[in-house]
Amino acid sequence: MEGTKEKAMKLFEEAYRYHLLGELDKAIELYRKSIDVYPTPEAWTFLGWAYSMRGNYEGAIEACKRAIELDPEYGNPYNDIGSYLIELGRLDEALEWLSKAKSAKRYEPRHFPYINTAKVYMLQGKLYEALSELDEALRIAPDYKPAHALRHQVLGMLN
Repeated sequence: MEGTKEKAMKLFEEAYRYHLLGELDKAIELYRKSIDVYPTPEAWTFLGWAYSMRGNYEGAIEACKRAIELDPEYGNPYNDIGSYLIELGRLDEALEWLSKAKSAKRYEPRHFPYINTAKVYMLQGKLYEALSELDEALRIAPDYKPAHALRHQVLGMLN
């Protein structure tokens, strides 16, 4: 069994390298092979990410749901589903998934769902709520520059 897990991890790592190079077809192929060998929530989540980069948000959401089936405590797929729903304009649904990401026991980077929630609130015109979410993101990750930039954008919208 351990050899199977190791083989799946090697395939996942290779997929990730191709993913970072922008070679999505090869990355998707290798993520799928990794899942076939030994399914992990990480492989399903990253497969979803690759699908999203192709504009296949529904496929990405389904892949993330498979990740959650394997490990409901893994927060990344909840956040990712939220971000894909934002792209699809399904903002209220996105908030539900982002809330689940915030409370997941196993999740890094923990500040992402707060930033994504702030983006939803910005789109909904709820600027004070967006500011509150960004303040929480910056409490968690004080040096995260995109959160600072987004916070300044919200402050500018309030003036």
